[in-house]
Amino acid sequence: MSVNLAGALLMMGSMAFFVLNDTMLKLTGGAVPLFQLLFVRSLITCGLILATKGRLGALHFNIARRDWVIIWVRAATEVMISYFFLTALFNMPLANLTAILQVVPLAVTLASAVILREAVGWRRSLAIAVGFCGVLLIVRPGAEGFNIWSIYALIAMIGVTIRDLVTRKLSPTVPSMTVTLVTAASVMTSAGLASLGTPWVAISAESWGLIVASAFCILGGYFFSIQVMRSGDVSFTAPFRYSGLVWALILGWFVFGEWPHVLTLVGASIVVATGVFSFYRERKLSI
Repeated sequence: MSVNLAGALLMMGSMAFFVLNDTMLKLTGGAVPLFQLLFVRSLITCGLILATKGRLGALHFNIARRDWVIIWVRAATEVMISYFFLTALFNMPLANLTAILQVVPLAVTLASAVILREAVGWRRSLAIAVGFCGVLLIVRPGAEGFNIWSIYALIAMIGVTIRDLVTRKLSPTVPSMTVTLVTAASVMTSAGLASLGTPWVAISAESWGLIVASAFCILGGYFFSIQVMRSGDVSFTAPFRYSGLVWALILGWFVFGEWPHVLTLVGASIVVATGVFSFYRERKLSI
């Protein structure tokens, strides 16, 4: 097996784990209040990371002050993403939400050009514009399918874009697992404090199973995503992140009986096509 093929399989595996995580949380069906759910899931995730004792990647805290600032900004952004993403997840079809998030690579490219002054040619600029038109087909402003949850999904997408941009500023020596642990701990702390304002409920055995499975899926997705960075050409493996949309369509149909509107499918196809083209152009220019 070539390293590029291995990288592609690992990328698809990571996307499968992330979508499975979303499915497990959505299956709780609101039986557990959001902040209590986030606290418990993050607590388990922190425990799993510490239990691995660095086997999934280096784990230490000897990090420069500049990088600590970036890590905490990233963690604060993740807290915001967790709230808006999960709220949207519980109130809209899984495939619709996943389709909206597929625009993140295009949004990161656009933000890199505007904020970081990175060079982006007219072809990729056109692809970004067309991709955002695809998002409009997914959310359909003014249509019956557009509601407050679509706005929550868009806010989550913006948050993920900011998070990815901030992450790019981290020094290469910063351990990924340390960043993950700090992020999970930040979400846990914030959710725990927010949950004090609402009554906690007893968690059923079924919900416990779903939450624990979700924590394992998050860790599995992260482990696979780490391995992707060590296998093959990133510009080759990156487009395979769109396999997450396929997983969302399959699980949304078989688990929740959801199938997106035809315009949503058309919009998602446009977003994926423009994203793949953008990766292709980036790879071609780097040769």
